[in-house]
Amino acid sequence: MTYSRVLLKLSGEALMGTQGYGIDPAIVNSIASDVAKVVADGTQLAIVVGGGNIFRGLKGSAAGMERATADYVGMLATVMNAITLQDGLERAGVPTRVQTAIAMQ
Repeated sequence: MTYSRVLLKLSGEALMGTQGYGIDPAIVNSIASDVAKVVADGTQLAIVVGGGNIFRGLKGSAAGMERATADYVGMLATVMNAITLQDGLERAGVPTRVQTAIAMQ
């Protein structure tokens, strides 16, 4: 079965591999390679990525941060993951666009 459009949800934890924190470049490259194959077959792909490998808003607020501030930091972690994945995808020849509700320049 072939799909013309696919939405892929990647947790932030998927980007850290076997590390306990952060981003594993080898995992990013592996995901980018797999995505490149799917796109080369003609599938339009949207990827939603999380940021839990860097920061979780609920944990920040539980530790005393203002809830809105903690959530904002979590959203920035998501953007960091998206930009990292974008880099891997672009190097694999996949044109990308990162979109976020957070104002970025």
